[in-house]
Amino acid sequence: MAGDVELSQALLYARELKAVYESARDRERALSTLYHRLRGAHQQALRYADELKQLYHRMQRATLQSLLGLANALEARDPYTLGHSQRVAGLARRLALAVGLPDAPARAVAQAGLLHDIGKIGISETILRKPGPLTDAEWAVMRTHPVVGARIVAPLEFLSEEAGMIRHHHERVDGSGYPDGLRATAIPLGARIVAVADVYDALSSDRPYRRRFSPGEVVTQIERWAGQALDADLASAFLTRLHHGRADAAL
Repeated sequence: MAGDVELSQALLYARELKAVYESARDRERALSTLYHRLRGAHQQALRYADELKQLYHRMQRATLQSLLGLANALEARDPYTLGHSQRVAGLARRLALAVGLPDAPARAVAQAGLLHDIGKIGISETILRKPGPLTDAEWAVMRTHPVVGARIVAPLEFLSEEAGMIRHHHERVDGSGYPDGLRATAIPLGARIVAVADVYDALSSDRPYRRRFSPGEVVTQIERWAGQALDADLASAFLTRLHHGRADAAL
């Protein structure tokens, strides 16, 4: 009898162990199915994220191209400034790299150079193309363009840094610039770089109210403004390369 009881007990335990084993296998299969589903969902989420990233970059490029088209249309209104922003952008990027900025920040400086005058879109041609000195009232209108330009690009998150450079590219290191009267290093570095490139190209180009300066005169003017309107170190870095005849290649 005792042997029969022990056998029955063993069989009972075996059945219970089998049930536990089968339950564990069922849970394992369920977990495996869930794992594969989660893995598939994760991979799909990664694909969606990559597609969204690509879409975002396409939208960035399209928006930037639209802004550049606007800037080019603005310059096309005045033959004296045609190509000015492209030249400023090229010089600003090269100067940024020359003073040690990494490639990405240097590209941001170049984009600010491309768009630095976009705020002039609301200024009448009578002021932009006036062959003589501007009146105080006309200067007041002209001085609005950095703020207007910054407001145009500020809503675009990917141009937030460039918006600051655009706003401040007419500040002077002695504090006498506009719109905010910032001094020295309170002016964003990118804005100070764009300012040097902007002044150089403006002096080197014909304008309705004056002829272009000779290369020697341009150098003299930049040296005179270094430490007053322009950052002295950036002006010096620019002129060092200019004196070596490498303005286009090294900057």
